[in-house]
Amino acid sequence: MEFLAPASFTDALAAKAAYPEAVPICGGTDVMVELNFDRRRPGVLLDLSRVGALTEWSSDGELLRVGAGVTYRRIIDELGRALPGLALAARTVGSPQIRNRGTVGGNLGSASPAGDAHPPLLAAGALVELASVRGTRRVPVAEFFTGPKRTVRAPDELIAAFLVPPARGPQQFAKVGTRNAMVIAVCSFGLALDPVKRRVGTGIGSAGPTPLRAGAAEDLLAADLPWDDVGALPDSLARRFGDLVAAAASPIDDVRGTAAYRRHALAVLARRTLHWAWRDLREGGRG
Repeated sequence: MEFLAPASFTDALAAKAAYPEAVPICGGTDVMVELNFDRRRPGVLLDLSRVGALTEWSSDGELLRVGAGVTYRRIIDELGRALPGLALAARTVGSPQIRNRGTVGGNLGSASPAGDAHPPLLAAGALVELASVRGTRRVPVAEFFTGPKRTVRAPDELIAAFLVPPARGPQQFAKVGTRNAMVIAVCSFGLALDPVKRRVGTGIGSAGPTPLRAGAAEDLLAADLPWDDVGALPDSLARRFGDLVAAAASPIDDVRGTAAYRRHALAVLARRTLHWAWRDLREGGRG
């Protein structure tokens, strides 16, 4: 196995162009598991952990541009107020040691339907920045995933960053698993409310071949939430929202749960996160 360790992003892109089959590795929380269990034996590993540019975040117009190498721990510590939904999801990833190594860029690259970072990124309307020696392009995260562990990333491209607007309102995340962390989600759900633009974002994890949005559920809340007076949340609206989220999922039966259970659990998570987010909005918080 050949091991490449570029010190700059320019060198990393050149290496990926020269070895498009190279497997990128940064935190190693997914790749090393596959190597250790002999599920994968790539001919070339491209170590990105020395590329400082990938570990930076900054404002980019009205968006935050977060480097692909920013760890879950830093998402929690440094971006928790700006990206509360993603920070909530980050807190459920593995152990503290895993959160110190694992990155959202790696989660995107692995493209597991169960990736914890995906629902809040979908709910927030994030973009994924892909780079190669040919140039840079930004793809809506809803269009980034094409199937289980498959994305639109070309062989010579690397994930440089993701871009996401700072929260304009409450954001929530919840998942079902055999325990709260250090477990693959049976299903998960992210919700973002934007009371200024009266928009709602959703993200469903581990209940389809790719992470999903629940468009009809978003449209329902955007039209029917009592935005003007931030009044009490009607139970009938919350139930209908949960039903539409469950209907948007496309789960399968597997060792972690049945499709029927996942749909039921998603309806519960959707209602629960909506109540939490609406409570936060009524109390003047952002989640």
